[in-house]
Amino acid sequence: MTSVAQVLKTKPENIVYTVTAGDSVYDAIKLMADKQIGALVVMDGESIAGIVTERDYARKVVLMDRSSKATPVRDIMSRAVRFVRPEQTTDDCMAIMTDFRMRHLPVIDKEKLVGMVSIGDLVKNIIAEQQFTIQQLELYITGERPA
Repeated sequence: MTSVAQVLKTKPENIVYTVTAGDSVYDAIKLMADKQIGALVVMDGESIAGIVTERDYARKVVLMDRSSKATPVRDIMSRAVRFVRPEQTTDDCMAIMTDFRMRHLPVIDKEKLVGMVSIGDLVKNIIAEQQFTIQQLELYITGERPA
């Protein structure tokens, strides 16, 4: 079973993009668009204050006809942040994401933010594991030895 730490190692860049609660929603959405990501961790110094997602923007700014330049992130962020630790498994992540209908989980190690896993990261990992299993079964069936 794959750990969160192993998933983070497979990411080309393990950079977690952050904003502060006082930043404008416009700046947060612009950063998400520039980096092609769907969520940002909201920081208060070294501590996590919340998380803001594209879904928050759609539901709490666009649908409420608010100005993204005049609205601070604190007004739309989710304060209750669910997270995982590096030693947890991808199955743990999938269960949390499914149960709480979320797509992003910050990774915390020794009370520090060390990464972020998305549903896309987990799906990519599942596909890689399945391809490996299929390859091994094909080798077993054909009697070939791995190169």
